[in-house]
Amino acid sequence: MTITILSPAWPYRGGIAAFSERLAVQLQNEGHQVDIVTFTLQYPSFFFPGTTQYSDSPAPTNLHIERAMNSINPFNWIKVGRQIRKKHPDLLVVAYWQSLMAPCLGTIAKMVQRGGTRVCALMHNVLPHEPRFYNKWLTGYFIRSIDEAVCLSDAEQRNFRLFSQDKRCVVSPHPLYDHFGLRMTKAEAAAELQLPVDYTYLLFFGLIRDYKGLDLLLEAFADERIDKAKVRLIVAGEFYQGEERCTQLLHALHLEDSVVWHTRFIPDEQVSAYFSLADLVVQPYKTATQSGVTQIAYHFERPMLVTNVGGLSEIVPNGRVGYVTEVSVQSVSDALVAFVNEPNKDCFAQGLKEEKRKYGWDKMTEAICNGAQKRG
Repeated sequence: MTITILSPAWPYRGGIAAFSERLAVQLQNEGHQVDIVTFTLQYPSFFFPGTTQYSDSPAPTNLHIERAMNSINPFNWIKVGRQIRKKHPDLLVVAYWQSLMAPCLGTIAKMVQRGGTRVCALMHNVLPHEPRFYNKWLTGYFIRSIDEAVCLSDAEQRNFRLFSQDKRCVVSPHPLYDHFGLRMTKAEAAAELQLPVDYTYLLFFGLIRDYKGLDLLLEAFADERIDKAKVRLIVAGEFYQGEERCTQLLHALHLEDSVVWHTRFIPDEQVSAYFSLADLVVQPYKTATQSGVTQIAYHFERPMLVTNVGGLSEIVPNGRVGYVTEVSVQSVSDALVAFVNEPNKDCFAQGLKEEKRKYGWDKMTEAICNGAQKRG
């Protein structure tokens, strides 16, 4: 098939861009003709919470990426819709993650759909993590503009059904992020990050927002049962929210000497070092849909601690690849203590090897392409 993907992509950075680029590679490997249409303007600078929206990495050499969409210009949406409709792809895949993008993405999708192209939405988030009065209205507009959807968890499929009972909507879990290279030895990773190797390392990774629960983790890590002389917590990621509160907690709980504070955007080429050094990847989210961090952990076969929210517990079987806790300081700290005191830090290794087999990119492309192929 000929497939166009509407999504963030290079030169933009972040999880949605990484997902769509990896998806495009898989589709091409399966014989499809693929192009990605991304933004000339994604977020106005005053809306963007981080230091930059842009990647420092070179452009992918194996993908055709066109910068065309302006998220706030309705005349641009009509122009882009007409341009894609003129190409008449067999399938338009639209990455949806943020209700503010619904007018842009929905308008383009509707115009392309009128030309006979099947439109499949890849629902990273049906509703955003941060509640806003306009979220449901805008998401409803977008869903009315598509033919079908793929959700990354059962929880998100249930959210989708709040908006549509009749549109095709299948679940295909987030595939592995397997493009960050091979796992290093712990000694190699420690040397690259200039950290001592003789600690148990807990890793909190990714862009930091309030819903990801770093404040909860700091309070749990302060538990006196955790021997700070042997355990370190690495916080690796750029603050988008909550920096002042978390910094205050760091000092109030006297954790300065036991928390490695790498609060900056982590480039792709350093991801392997962080996950190779980590003994446990910790995701104490207060709300969630699913998480790309989980799929990086699976790729590097690192055990995880997740909270029982959204779709996280669907893909992290408790006691098999790590721990599922409640969203509370006590529950998270109890699991951390159990892991720290576990003499065999590789106790989840076999479960990780077996579970990660479920998350191939071929399963995602099958879910996306199936509806369009049946229609043809």
